[in-house]
Amino acid sequence: MGKATFVKQVKTLFSQHEQLVTRRNVRVEETNGIFHRYRYPVLTAAHAPVFWRYDLDYASNPHLCERLGVNSAFNVGAIELDGRICLLARVEGADRKSFFAVAESETGIDGFRFRDYPVLLPETDEPDVNVYDMRLTRHEDGWIYGLFCTERKDPNAPRGDLSSAIAQCGIVRTKDLKEWQRLDDLRTGSPQQRNVVLHPEFVGGKYAFYTRPQDGFIDAGSGGGIGWGLADDIEHAVIDKETIVDDRQYHTIKEAKNGQGPAPIKTEAGWLHLAHGVRACAAGLRYVLYAFLTKLDEPDQIIAAPGGYLLAPQGQERIGDVFNVVFSNGWVARDNGDVFIYYGSSDTRTHVATSTVDRLLDYVTHTPSDAGRSRACVEQRCKLIEKNLADPWWKTARTT
Repeated sequence: MGKATFVKQVKTLFSQHEQLVTRRNVRVEETNGIFHRYRYPVLTAAHAPVFWRYDLDYASNPHLCERLGVNSAFNVGAIELDGRICLLARVEGADRKSFFAVAESETGIDGFRFRDYPVLLPETDEPDVNVYDMRLTRHEDGWIYGLFCTERKDPNAPRGDLSSAIAQCGIVRTKDLKEWQRLDDLRTGSPQQRNVVLHPEFVGGKYAFYTRPQDGFIDAGSGGGIGWGLADDIEHAVIDKETIVDDRQYHTIKEAKNGQGPAPIKTEAGWLHLAHGVRACAAGLRYVLYAFLTKLDEPDQIIAAPGGYLLAPQGQERIGDVFNVVFSNGWVARDNGDVFIYYGSSDTRTHVATSTVDRLLDYVTHTPSDAGRSRACVEQRCKLIEKNLADPWWKTARTT
């Protein structure tokens, strides 16, 4: 390829990228009354800057080969900072290694643009092999904390076993999402930890954590669900005792596993939580999102829990590297009551759904809980039907 052609193709790459980044998103008007989806993902692999992926020097890359490919951008932490929505994305390279990068937007629904450089995450004395799924918490102590999964190879794995790994909770803190301090990994009595989230406020003068204790790297084993524990210190955080806030249940959306999503939102009615539930099916594991409410003064005590899921994968969301999955570790509640829910689909891309604190509280507090048995679920539904048929004003509405 001649240099003139090289320059032309580079210009095309940048033009295509700019068209993607500046594309306006479109709200899907079909709604369940709780949230609205949007037509386009807010982050994809293609959102990664051209200069992250290509060597743009003709002398060293005359064929304009992509040198460092990007496979996906998903499972984002989220925060509002200086009037902009910032997503701390899990970006996975073509080499399977994940890393973190900040994308910013003025609207929260489109226009997300990655900062020039990804996060150069500080390491501990035992380097992480892989890192992912960071939750961001603005804590009352003045810091923004990032809790993420740090993965290392299991040193006790049999010779030749290259898949056994140990997952634990890494902790960093920052003021601006630019300079990061690495703290000690969280220590608990559980063999493995995933989906650990820092509560935004002190509880009894201590740092409070939502945990997900599990026996194996993938399987929960004897792990009971979303845990809760307190630590005296954040720089060398140790949880001596974990209790279960929200346990797994047979034949529910959280039968196989469940875990806290982002840090909960404080409301007048209580702490509003978003979580993921996992069940097994013929196609593998199915991940959905659900919500619940806990007490303001006792954040580990559930006071409202709707039955079933809040959001499940639909359409293209079902397709990707890991099929039939939605996962959220980031949402933003704005001062005006709007809530942006960011969720990854099938470990590939990031979407947004919009709601309000009022709508989510209405959903959580007025939706019936899981009745536990098929007949009891039918009885719930029959009560709703009976109520609607008692005043069938809507019969004319459906024919109008």
